[in-house]
Amino acid sequence: MSALILSRIQFAATAMFHFLFVPLTLGLSVLIAWWEWRYVRTNDATYLRMARFWGKLFLINFALGIVTGITMEFQFGMNWAEFSKFAGDVFGAPLAIEATAAFFLESTFIGLWALGWTKVSKKTHALAITIVAFASNLSGLWILLANGWMQRPVGFVLRNGRAEMTSFKALVFNGTAWSIFLHTVLSGFTLAAFFVLGVSAYHLLRKREAGLFGKSFRTAAVFGLTAAFLTAVSGDMRGVDVSRTQPAKLAAMESHWETASGAAMPLLAWPDAAGERNAVDAIRIPKLLSFLSFHDFGAEVKGLKDFPVEERPPVLPTFLSFRIMVGLGGAMLLLALWAWLASRRGRIPAAPLLLKLLPLAIPLPYLAIQLGWVVAEVGRQPWLVYGVFKTADGASKSVSAGQVAFSLAGFVLVYGILAAVDAILLVKYARKGPEEASR
Repeated sequence: MSALILSRIQFAATAMFHFLFVPLTLGLSVLIAWWEWRYVRTNDATYLRMARFWGKLFLINFALGIVTGITMEFQFGMNWAEFSKFAGDVFGAPLAIEATAAFFLESTFIGLWALGWTKVSKKTHALAITIVAFASNLSGLWILLANGWMQRPVGFVLRNGRAEMTSFKALVFNGTAWSIFLHTVLSGFTLAAFFVLGVSAYHLLRKREAGLFGKSFRTAAVFGLTAAFLTAVSGDMRGVDVSRTQPAKLAAMESHWETASGAAMPLLAWPDAAGERNAVDAIRIPKLLSFLSFHDFGAEVKGLKDFPVEERPPVLPTFLSFRIMVGLGGAMLLLALWAWLASRRGRIPAAPLLLKLLPLAIPLPYLAIQLGWVVAEVGRQPWLVYGVFKTADGASKSVSAGQVAFSLAGFVLVYGILAAVDAILLVKYARKGPEEASR
């Protein structure tokens, strides 16, 4: 394989490994902050024990997530030097702010929180994890502002073969970037809720620490149902934005070949990219694709045939990833609703099937989030900066295929070990359950 293909595989592998850790950090920090403030207000020691237990799992995930994230930015210089030359003036600004502001804020206060259980007041301690939660999500915002510029470049001019920023305000208030941020953060909240629900269900099924895990379950059920619903709403917003700004991606997501107004949507389809058609195309619902894409039953939806072959995204992976992601999102929404109804009626112990299903459902949001990024990034191809700069032009010219293959093997080995360590430690301490509070 060429250095370009290997570099793409390497970045995809490191990004996907890194994003195994990030979503849990985003959501679990918010839940822990909530429980700590509940302890401050009620002085109920159960909330303190909850914060300690879930906090230990949070720290395991956070520590390993940092390791996987640091190496990603180095790849812009090593594997994607031409892209860095082209877009560094714009792309570098949000990444620099993320590192110097959000990440340092997060790292400082997580140290205070992790080491300050008996050294600071309970209000100060609760404030520390609240700042960590805020900084974690702020960090995600700046990174996704950079990604949003790649999806919909704004606030720049091309000069001397480079993109030069003309409006920082346009970059910050890029609607595409904010729709990506909302959808990503809400999906992280959903993942954290399902993580808490699954672990709580495991212990409740075995009648361990019913008070602590009952409260954890009830909080996560409300949080999860709200987050899952808002994830679906933000997904709809994201879809409308894609329809307007990246019509080729939309066409690949839906395997839509012919431009049409009032476009129908097949419920059963299978793309045949070579034949520029769908090999399977059944149960068509009139005008549904136009409505879902533009909230207008008569809107025109461009087909893939309207785009040059060399500018079409890979159809099958984009199409399948989108369909499976949406299906998983629907399943999670139903499970979250079931969990909320059971907790609201006080029937958690009387729902053994639900308690058995929830631990098995923990991987679902992980898979849905990974597939969402496949849709976002594979669906953007062949562009690195949509409509402006192609992926093939961004790779480093001085890096050989052998060098990339060697580093790729090293990344996969090290990241695989880290992912295994994370899973082993999370399972170990999740099963072990909480310890008695020391204060």
